[in-house]
Amino acid sequence: MRSTSPRVARRPKSKLLPTDGIVKATASKITEGANTDVEKARAIYEWIVENTFRNPKTRGCGVGDIRFMLESRDLGGKCADLNALYVGLARAASLPARDVYGIRVAKSEMGYKSLGASSENVTKAQHCRAEVYLGDHGWVPVDPADVRKVVLEEPPGNRQLEDDMVKKARARLFGSWEMNWNGIQLRARCRFARVERRAGRFPHVSAGGNDRRPLDSLDSDNFKYGITSREITPTNG
Repeated sequence: MRSTSPRVARRPKSKLLPTDGIVKATASKITEGANTDVEKARAIYEWIVENTFRNPKTRGCGVGDIRFMLESRDLGGKCADLNALYVGLARAASLPARDVYGIRVAKSEMGYKSLGASSENVTKAQHCRAEVYLGDHGWVPVDPADVRKVVLEEPPGNRQLEDDMVKKARARLFGSWEMNWNGIQLRARCRFARVERRAGRFPHVSAGGNDRRPLDSLDSDNFKYGITSREITPTNG
């Protein structure tokens, strides 16, 4: 997922990820007094951890409509909302940033039940992360959404930001992430349905063959797609 140039992150502005208006104003306020790119990136990360929340009622991973989030002051959602907010604010602060869509494929070896796959069936373990480009470091992972996931879901649940498990995740998820996650392909085909990633979304699904009717990509039970993963032991060849 790395690149030698930050220019790949400068995608055209979209309806869901604008960098002007309230997004620009919010980014300027958050990064006021920050002198370096690292300080700006950190300030945005800490602001999202402090001011957002994970909403368990959000369908799928969310849609990432960051202008609506800021204008409505409804800063709840899931990973595609909260990490898209990071990407938009970072870009508005002149930091190249991108969201990265993928899936959790294994349990967390760091001890977080909420941040790993619970079984070999990982159909609902899709997760959006974020990266910011910092000149002295290249693409740097950030995941404020997973900090809020730990707050809400890590047993026994509803933890405080001062909780040791939350503090540990908060420190770890700026600058690194646990490698029990894989990026998804931009496009994939299966026998009965065509699955592809559309801008800012998880797989878009339509009926197979000549039938291009869109299906509800968040209702996997009704059109029966599934994703499984399992650990394999390498053999010496």
